[in-house]
Amino acid sequence: MVDITHKINTLRAATATAIVKVSKQETIDAVVNNLVPKGNVLEMAKTAGLFAVKNTHLSIPDCHPIPIEFTSVEYKIEGLTIQIIFNVKTVYKTGVEVEAMHGASIVALTMYDMLKPIDKEIEISTIKLINKEGGKSSFKNKFPNVIKAAVFVCSDSIFAGDKEDRSGKIIVEKLDSYGVETAHYEIIPDEMDIIQEKTKAFAKEHQLVIFTGGTGLSPRDVTPEALSPLLESRIPGIEEAIRNYGQQRMPYAMLSRTVAGTLGKSLVLALPGSTNGARESMDAVFPHVMHVFHILKGKNHDTL
Repeated sequence: MVDITHKINTLRAATATAIVKVSKQETIDAVVNNLVPKGNVLEMAKTAGLFAVKNTHLSIPDCHPIPIEFTSVEYKIEGLTIQIIFNVKTVYKTGVEVEAMHGASIVALTMYDMLKPIDKEIEISTIKLINKEGGKSSFKNKFPNVIKAAVFVCSDSIFAGDKEDRSGKIIVEKLDSYGVETAHYEIIPDEMDIIQEKTKAFAKEHQLVIFTGGTGLSPRDVTPEALSPLLESRIPGIEEAIRNYGQQRMPYAMLSRTVAGTLGKSLVLALPGSTNGARESMDAVFPHVMHVFHILKGKNHDTL
């Protein structure tokens, strides 16, 4: 299966439909009036669909086991057709569109099985996805111009050439995948005055200023102390999201002192200096965190 361990949970929803077409009005009448010999077709098919949606991963090899948290089945009868409308919701890392289509198809097959003794010309058609929400397409941020970032690696040892940078390069790679241009990349020592100088200088021309390293608890980890006096607005939600995400994957993440806030129209982030810490921090909040640039321009959530 596809690795989804790096994804975050969001509200996911999907609606799928399927069409069952019978050959005569008598079949429709038997369904509506509950006269089918095998039982109540609409209720039995609905029950089969509810069982099916919770077990989609047992039928479709690449589907992940998902905690289905809401399902509904509706019917629309027009002429000789019965339209099945299948809705699914969950809060999880991946979507439920296949689950919705699987549920709709099982409802249709159950109806076919129950009606075949009284109608030999039943057809199942048009199993399709009508709508899905909660994935990347639901949270797209569009900007008229390319977002520019400055990335700084805070490390005495890397600055001295004793170690190679990995976390900074991961951040640059992640930014590129989100369509963000890293206009400046630099390795600097763990010095408060240098960190503050770089922050004030690059926040003027870059929407993103990201530091990696110096967020731990050693005497030389001073990035949070350097940034905190400069930030005009701290954003605790970003900091909490990063720590929570990391803690679910590594028990030491709670010891990292991630910082997030604004300076002018720029978002300033201080992320862990470890390779996994930097990667996980980016996965935790990007690309959704870039919504902040709309808010800084005075727009609200509802108008985007």
